[in-house]
Amino acid sequence: MTSTAAELLEVLWGRASTAPASASQLRVLLTLEHHEGINLRTLADSLASTPPSTSRLCDRLHAAGFVEREVSPADRREVRLHLSGRGRAFLADLRVRREQTLRAVLDQMPAAKRVALLQGLEAFCDAAAAQIHDDSEDSRSSGTRTA
Repeated sequence: MTSTAAELLEVLWGRASTAPASASQLRVLLTLEHHEGINLRTLADSLASTPPSTSRLCDRLHAAGFVEREVSPADRREVRLHLSGRGRAFLADLRVRREQTLRAVLDQMPAAKRVALLQGLEAFCDAAAAQIHDDSEDSRSSGTRTA
């Protein structure tokens, strides 16, 4: 049942397309939204990626107008990354489209089932956030990164 639900959610998310950003680029945008002004190395660490791979992702996002770069006032060799206005608008629009897609499904469910789903999703979010936090700490302590 879990894999079926995940697959159906993928189909729904596909209907609320993330184009013109890839899934990896979307992860960068979401990370920058929550950690405005981080440097490339910190971004790469948070994505469990390498700085060269992350740099290429940011190059494409910068070319698309979604990300802005700023030289750090403390160290001219360091570049700080920020979401542009266009990047913020893209994320806001994506959220609206995803919410509309999910709302259409939820509206077909009985109220009691929606309440149960909400309770389950709250527990899921807590567990997922803890897992992501633990994985992030593990990757920092082991020094392993992936592309």
